[in-house]
Amino acid sequence: MTRRTLGKTLLAGAAALPVAASETGKFPLPAGYSVADMGGLKYFAPAKPEHIVMLIYPGMTALDLIGPQQAFGYVMGAKVDLVWKTTDPVVSDTGVKMIPSATFKDVTQPPDLIFVPGGGKGTVALMTDPAVLDFLVQSASGARYVTSVCSGSLVLGAAGLLRGYRATSHWAVRDVLPTLGAELTAGRIVEDRTRITAGGVTAGIDFGLYLAAKLRGEDYGRSVELMLEYDPHPPFHSGTPAEARADIRDGMTKMYAPLAKAAMASAVMAKARWT
Repeated sequence: MTRRTLGKTLLAGAAALPVAASETGKFPLPAGYSVADMGGLKYFAPAKPEHIVMLIYPGMTALDLIGPQQAFGYVMGAKVDLVWKTTDPVVSDTGVKMIPSATFKDVTQPPDLIFVPGGGKGTVALMTDPAVLDFLVQSASGARYVTSVCSGSLVLGAAGLLRGYRATSHWAVRDVLPTLGAELTAGRIVEDRTRITAGGVTAGIDFGLYLAAKLRGEDYGRSVELMLEYDPHPPFHSGTPAEARADIRDGMTKMYAPLAKAAMASAVMAKARWT
């Protein structure tokens, strides 16, 4: 039994529990979807399976991708592709190798959802990469949702896709967003019409569950959250600048300063491309 099959089996089992089914909660039924039933769990059934495209690239942060991908993998019926320029292995900023399942050329129709993870130097390089930016513009042209986690929003912004939208990013680089035409809005998940951006790294798990609920309904999202036993208890409560001790915050801000400076320089260059 594959992990994906196991996930579906667990989810079907969770549906048999005495869970009070909501109507749609805060997630309205998308146009073209119907409400179906799976073992007592009502979920949103699409007219045709969604295509989710997740950009991967050298130097990205693996957890930015893996958190959302885990949730997307349990969105029943959806096709999830990891996409890059070639099918050669992509190495993350901590040495994790990932294999693309498709290339830019393979994505001939705009996906239902396009996703960009963040990173460090690799992300900054992407902000001025014409092939990547053109691919994102083309993919976003017909996508229902244009999304990111962490500094991936800077890449969307560099492509001109956040102009006039509220958006967030990793705390260390989010001040770059206004240069790219976005309205900086600090938050774990920020949704503005078709744009959904999330904060740094671990926010990707929240983001993945949120999108699972938008695509399949709130109770489906709740069931996936239970399946993943997502119940974080951070050992230090130092995960945001507001919570971190002053000396820790100042030290990390100093460490990130060169990256923030490089991201701002790339943002200025990227903006010149579409202004």
